[in-house]
Amino acid sequence: MLPAAADFLPELQFQTSRSSGPGGQNVNKVESRVELRFRLLESQLLTDEQKQTLQQKLASKLTSEGELLVVAQEDRSQLRNKETALQKFHELLTKALHKPKARKATKPSKGAVRQRLESKKKHGDKKTNRGRVDF
Repeated sequence: MLPAAADFLPELQFQTSRSSGPGGQNVNKVESRVELRFRLLESQLLTDEQKQTLQQKLASKLTSEGELLVVAQEDRSQLRNKETALQKFHELLTKALHKPKARKATKPSKGAVRQRLESKKKHGDKKTNRGRVDF
């Protein structure tokens, strides 16, 4: 079970910089871009198994130091970008740690098999009756 996003706050580092997104003059003055950094292997909230799974599934998103990097710069507001980064971070972890339900092999019922065979027989008979008629 994955802890809530708020539980991760002590383990997260936020860094701000000037955004390249929308904002006009605001872009040149305000640091609205937010980088969220999470040291995966040093986390106290995740089990060793979860860390290993995340390391494999999120390998392309990890830096060379093993930090998970999430960037948000969609909004003009630094606070909203911080919230967006937290949301993206939690979605990433949730998606990576999701275990798909195991598929159970099933067999068709006897009635379904019988019905399919009868249908095939009827179709075959229909084709046979289309042949040449000898007088």
